[in-house]
Amino acid sequence: MSADVDADVDADVDATGTIGPVRTTYREALREALREALREDERVFLMGEDVGRYGGCFAVSLGLLEEFGPERVRDTPLSESAFVGAGIGAALGGRRPIVEIMTVNFSLLALDQILNNAATLSHMSGGQLAVPLVIRMTTGAGRQLAAQHSHSLEGWYAHIPGLRVVAPATVSDARGMLAPALASPDPVLLFEHAGLYASEGEADGGPVALDGAAVRRAGTDVSIVTYGGMLPTSLAAAERLAAEGTSAEVVDLRSLRPLDEDTVLASVARTHRLVVVDEGWRSGSLAAEVAARVAEQAFYDLDAPPERVCSAEVPVPYAAHLERATLPAVDDVVAAVRRTVG
Repeated sequence: MSADVDADVDADVDATGTIGPVRTTYREALREALREALREDERVFLMGEDVGRYGGCFAVSLGLLEEFGPERVRDTPLSESAFVGAGIGAALGGRRPIVEIMTVNFSLLALDQILNNAATLSHMSGGQLAVPLVIRMTTGAGRQLAAQHSHSLEGWYAHIPGLRVVAPATVSDARGMLAPALASPDPVLLFEHAGLYASEGEADGGPVALDGAAVRRAGTDVSIVTYGGMLPTSLAAAERLAAEGTSAEVVDLRSLRPLDEDTVLASVARTHRLVVVDEGWRSGSLAAEVAARVAEQAFYDLDAPPERVCSAEVPVPYAAHLERATLPAVDDVVAAVRRTVG
């Protein structure tokens, strides 16, 4: 950790003077990961709208311009296609760019660059070209930003070969996923759920693999598989279910492409029931992919049909009570588990 640790960081020091796991916020964990990457590798730079003087739309890059200067922390014009394309070119040229797209809906303006260039150049060149590009973007609803700024489109990008897609749901993952992403020869899309930025937890600073799920809570009666902003909802549902006598195992996918099938299948083999919680829309969702893979590969482990808990199939409303009604809630997860357990 740097000497100028922000006020939202609590470094635990034991009797020997050794700094133990650091309790911090998701936002600061991301910032410290960026700071470390910029310090340790001169090829790394951050670029995007308002990442410099403004400190980032969600304050993740606050203070980095003053520390590293405008060559390393670059404010860009309002053209996602242009600055994502510039990031691809920089990666091809040997740099390690981190491109921030303010919110996931704006990434659609750069979809041609992401799908037709970043994801394909290595394959189209027979492996002669690598695109070591990291694209960070904020995802998810729950902030009354209405239909244009509340998307959860991670499943769309997880559909595309040539990309790695990750969704850190904990402070430790937010801190530890950036370094492996920068080391990857393939483009990595890192989805940060806006509802998690103020959440707190411990970050040990260690790297986190980009292809492994994590069992966040052990259980015996049902597997709740989720990712990103739905992890707190799923854990809260598991806690309520435990009070009713139902033991729910909670699996955090973490990596959406590639999917860690082994961890999911092993969990279903233990519990014999599956509920997938996904903030995306139900039709064509990542939840559908997980449920299909379990049905294909672990059909005889299942004692009940898989359940999916997803957002309502409507554009996300602005009004707070309507927005809440469209999103997966603890009650929805508990009800799905009850139907599955019987």
